Amino acid sequence: MWSGGKDSALALDRATRAGIEVARLLSFYDSATRRVRFHATRVEMLEAQAEAVGIDLRAIPTSWSGMEANLRRELSSLGEDGFAGVVFGDIHLADVRAWYEDRVTAAGLEHVEPIWGEPPHLLLGEAWLGRVIDERFASDIGMTQADACGENGEYHSFAFSGPVFKKPVAWTAGERRLESGFAQLDLTASG
Repeated sequence: MWSGGKDSALALDRATRAGIEVARLLSFYDSATRRVRFHATRVEMLEAQAEAVGIDLRAIPTSWSGMEANLRRELSSLGEDGFAGVVFGDIHLADVRAWYEDRVTAAGLEHVEPIWGEPPHLLLGEAWLGRVIDERFASDIGMTQADACGENGEYHSFAFSGPVFKKPVAWTAGERRLESGFAQLDLTASG
Protein backbone atom coordinates (compact mmCIF):
# COMPACT_ATOMS: atom_id res chain seq x y z
CA MET A 1 0.00 0.00 0.00
CA TRP A 2 1.94 2.99 -1.32
CA SER A 3 1.34 6.56 -0.11
CA GLY A 4 4.58 7.84 -1.57
CA GLY A 5 5.96 8.86 1.82
CA LYS A 6 8.76 7.76 4.09
CA ASP A 7 6.68 5.16 5.93
CA SER A 8 5.77 3.38 2.68
CA ALA A 9 9.36 3.48 1.48
CA LEU A 10 10.71 2.16 4.78
CA ALA A 11 8.06 -0.59 4.91
CA LEU A 12 8.94 -1.58 1.34
CA ASP A 13 12.63 -1.68 2.20
CA ARG A 14 12.05 -3.75 5.35
CA ALA A 15 9.71 -6.14 3.52
CA THR A 16 12.14 -6.76 0.66
CA ARG A 17 15.06 -7.20 3.08
CA ALA A 18 12.94 -9.81 4.88
CA GLY A 19 12.60 -11.71 1.62
CA ILE A 20 9.11 -10.59 0.66
CA GLU A 21 8.76 -10.07 -3.07
CA VAL A 22 6.82 -6.86 -3.65
CA ALA A 23 5.48 -6.86 -7.20
CA ARG A 24 2.99 -3.99 -7.13
CA LEU A 25 2.59 -0.63 -5.47
CA LEU A 26 -1.06 0.07 -4.68
CA SER A 27 -2.30 3.58 -4.02
CA PHE A 28 -5.69 5.24 -3.69
CA TYR A 29 -6.07 8.89 -4.52
CA ASP A 30 -8.82 11.49 -4.56
CA SER A 31 -10.49 11.34 -7.97
CA ALA A 32 -11.32 15.06 -7.87
CA THR A 33 -7.85 16.38 -7.03
CA ARG A 34 -5.66 13.52 -8.34
CA ARG A 35 -3.74 13.67 -5.05
CA VAL A 36 -3.13 11.07 -2.36
CA ARG A 37 -5.40 11.77 0.58
CA PHE A 38 -3.74 13.52 3.54
CA HIS A 39 -0.33 13.54 1.82
CA ALA A 40 -1.60 15.66 -1.12
CA THR A 41 1.02 14.05 -3.36
CA ARG A 42 0.20 14.24 -7.05
CA VAL A 43 -0.43 10.94 -8.86
CA GLU A 44 2.29 11.87 -11.37
CA MET A 45 4.80 11.91 -8.53
CA LEU A 46 3.71 8.41 -7.44
CA GLU A 47 4.26 7.30 -11.03
CA ALA A 48 7.77 8.79 -10.99
CA GLN A 49 8.49 6.97 -7.72
CA ALA A 50 7.25 3.65 -9.11
CA GLU A 51 9.49 4.04 -12.14
CA ALA A 52 12.46 4.90 -9.92
CA VAL A 53 11.77 1.93 -7.62
CA GLY A 54 11.18 -0.42 -10.55
CA ILE A 55 7.82 -1.77 -9.36
CA ASP A 56 4.51 -1.40 -11.17
CA LEU A 57 2.04 1.07 -9.67
CA ARG A 58 -1.71 0.59 -9.58
CA ALA A 59 -3.19 3.98 -8.65
CA ILE A 60 -6.95 3.91 -8.09
CA PRO A 61 -9.08 7.05 -8.18
CA THR A 62 -11.76 7.14 -5.52
CA SER A 63 -13.91 9.35 -3.36
CA TRP A 64 -14.30 9.14 0.41
CA SER A 65 -17.62 7.39 0.00
CA GLY A 66 -16.21 4.95 -2.55
CA MET A 67 -12.98 4.10 -0.73
CA GLU A 68 -14.12 0.96 1.04
CA ALA A 69 -15.79 -0.55 -2.05
CA ASN A 70 -12.74 0.25 -4.19
CA LEU A 71 -10.40 -1.21 -1.59
CA ARG A 72 -12.41 -4.42 -1.35
CA ARG A 73 -12.46 -4.71 -5.15
CA GLU A 74 -8.68 -4.23 -5.34
CA LEU A 75 -8.02 -6.71 -2.54
CA SER A 76 -10.17 -9.29 -4.30
CA SER A 77 -8.26 -8.61 -7.52
CA LEU A 78 -4.94 -9.08 -5.73
CA GLY A 79 -6.07 -12.51 -4.53
CA GLU A 80 -7.20 -13.46 -8.04
CA ASP A 81 -3.83 -12.31 -9.42
CA GLY A 82 -1.98 -14.62 -7.02
CA PHE A 83 -0.75 -12.09 -4.47
CA ALA A 84 -0.32 -13.46 -0.94
CA GLY A 85 -0.57 -10.27 1.09
CA VAL A 86 -0.33 -6.50 1.39
CA VAL A 87 2.50 -4.56 3.06
CA PHE A 88 1.61 -1.40 5.02
CA GLY A 89 3.71 1.38 6.53
CA ASP A 90 1.73 1.99 9.70
CA ILE A 91 3.68 2.69 12.87
CA HIS A 92 1.26 3.07 15.77
CA LEU A 93 -2.23 4.21 14.74
CA ALA A 94 -4.10 1.13 15.90
CA ASP A 95 -7.48 2.19 14.49
CA VAL A 96 -6.03 2.74 11.00
CA ARG A 97 -4.19 -0.57 11.15
CA ALA A 98 -7.31 -2.43 12.35
CA TRP A 99 -9.47 -0.93 9.59
CA TYR A 100 -7.12 -2.15 6.87
CA GLU A 101 -6.25 -5.42 8.58
CA ASP A 102 -9.93 -6.41 8.83
CA ARG A 103 -10.44 -5.86 5.11
CA VAL A 104 -7.17 -7.44 4.00
CA THR A 105 -7.65 -10.63 6.01
CA ALA A 106 -11.33 -10.83 4.97
CA ALA A 107 -10.04 -10.95 1.38
CA GLY A 108 -7.86 -13.94 2.31
CA LEU A 109 -4.61 -11.97 2.16
CA GLU A 110 -1.86 -11.57 4.73
CA HIS A 111 -1.63 -8.16 6.41
CA VAL A 112 2.09 -7.24 6.79
CA GLU A 113 3.34 -4.33 8.94
CA PRO A 114 7.19 -4.29 8.90
CA ILE A 115 7.58 -1.03 10.83
CA TRP A 116 4.65 -1.42 13.27
CA GLY A 117 5.42 -0.39 16.84
CA GLU A 118 8.71 1.36 16.14
CA PRO A 119 9.23 4.18 18.63
CA PRO A 120 8.78 7.54 16.95
CA HIS A 121 10.59 10.59 18.32
CA LEU A 122 9.11 14.17 17.55
CA LEU A 123 8.01 17.65 14.98
CA LEU A 124 6.44 20.94 13.05
CA GLY A 125 5.36 24.26 11.58
CA GLU A 126 5.23 25.57 8.06
CA ALA A 127 8.98 26.26 8.18
CA TRP A 128 9.51 22.48 7.97
CA LEU A 129 7.93 22.29 4.48
CA GLY A 130 10.41 21.10 1.87
CA ARG A 131 13.02 19.89 4.32
CA VAL A 132 14.78 16.69 3.42
CA ILE A 133 14.45 14.02 6.09
CA ASP A 134 18.05 13.34 7.00
CA GLU A 135 20.24 13.27 10.13
CA ARG A 136 19.86 17.02 10.71
CA PHE A 137 16.08 16.77 10.33
CA ALA A 138 16.03 13.91 12.86
CA SER A 139 18.11 15.95 15.29
CA ASP A 140 15.94 19.05 14.88
CA ILE A 141 12.65 17.23 15.21
CA GLY A 142 13.93 15.46 18.30
CA MET A 143 13.96 18.84 20.01
CA THR A 144 10.21 19.38 19.48
CA GLN A 145 7.16 17.81 21.08
CA ALA A 146 6.01 16.32 17.76
CA ASP A 147 6.08 12.65 16.78
CA ALA A 148 9.31 12.23 14.79
CA CYS A 149 7.55 9.86 12.39
CA GLY A 150 4.62 12.23 11.85
CA GLU A 151 2.15 9.58 12.98
CA ASN A 152 -0.16 12.06 14.65
CA GLY A 153 -0.56 14.03 11.43
CA GLU A 154 2.30 16.45 12.13
CA TYR A 155 3.63 15.97 8.62
CA HIS A 156 3.59 13.76 5.56
CA SER A 157 6.49 13.15 3.27
CA PHE A 158 7.43 12.25 -0.27
CA ALA A 159 10.17 9.64 -0.62
CA PHE A 160 12.46 10.44 -3.53
CA SER A 161 15.63 8.47 -2.78
CA GLY A 162 16.74 5.57 -0.65
CA PRO A 163 17.43 1.85 -0.67
CA VAL A 164 14.31 0.86 -2.64
CA PHE A 165 14.96 3.35 -5.45
CA LYS A 166 17.06 2.36 -8.44
CA LYS A 167 17.48 6.09 -9.12
CA PRO A 168 16.30 9.25 -7.33
CA VAL A 169 13.00 10.85 -8.33
CA ALA A 170 13.69 14.38 -9.60
CA TRP A 171 11.37 16.93 -8.01
CA THR A 172 10.91 20.65 -7.64
CA ALA A 173 9.27 22.46 -4.77
CA GLY A 174 6.19 24.29 -5.96
CA GLU A 175 3.72 26.56 -4.26
CA ARG A 176 2.77 26.33 -0.61
CA ARG A 177 -0.87 25.42 -0.12
CA LEU A 178 -3.23 25.53 2.79
CA GLU A 179 -5.96 22.88 2.71
CA SER A 180 -8.32 22.18 5.62
CA GLY A 181 -5.90 23.87 8.00
CA PHE A 182 -2.89 21.85 6.81
CA ALA A 183 0.12 23.47 5.18
CA GLN A 184 1.31 21.59 2.12
CA LEU A 185 4.20 22.00 -0.28
CA ASP A 186 3.24 21.13 -3.83
CA LEU A 187 5.84 19.01 -5.62
CA THR A 188 6.25 18.68 -9.36
CA ALA A 189 8.44 16.43 -11.47
CA SER A 190 11.66 17.95 -12.75
CA GLY A 191 14.55 16.96 -14.91
